[in-house]
Amino acid sequence: MDLQTRKIAFVQEFLRLQSEEIINGLEKMLQKRKSELFEKNLKPMDLKQFNDEIDQALEDSENDRIIKATDLKSKTKKWI
Repeated sequence: MDLQTRKIAFVQEFLRLQSEEIINGLEKMLQKRKSELFEKNLKPMDLKQFNDEIDQALEDSENDRIIKATDLKSKTKKWI
């Protein structure tokens, strides 16, 4: 069975679920596994990239291309 067929079968089975407990467990497992895979694929930044990003941040700050944390918080609250 190919991946696409397996995903469709899984979604069909998921849609038949009536147990909130099972759905909660699947949600937690999915989030945990996604987080593990993300962390596994993280690679350290090399020193040149690190310094380049610091230089870019300083330049952005000097040229007022920044947003205050409070403004960012209120902006992200509108996303939900």
